[in-house]
Amino acid sequence: MDKKKSPTNASPKQQQHNNSSDAQRQRLLNSLKKGPVTTLQARSELDILCPATRIYELRHDSRLNIIMHWVTQYTEQGHKHRVGEYVLMPGVFKGGVK
Repeated sequence: MDKKKSPTNASPKQQQHNNSSDAQRQRLLNSLKKGPVTTLQARSELDILCPATRIYELRHDSRLNIIMHWVTQYTEQGHKHRVGEYVLMPGVFKGGVK
């Protein structure tokens, strides 16, 4: 009989991974401080399935000036996609209404 690991028996790496909205925003912000982040990077490397939502929150709640432009990337399966590339800029966000 296969038993799945309960959260208390999970490996230390699994226990340390926090996928709350706050943790996702912090991972995304840390990456943006190092350079541009694409939607595909956020999903595969940062484990953020909906990065646009986290970007919205960083812009509107934290007033961070994050711009987006479109780039073409290929998925791990080799499929071509047009995805957003996000860049943290100096200054505060002055965009649209919440």
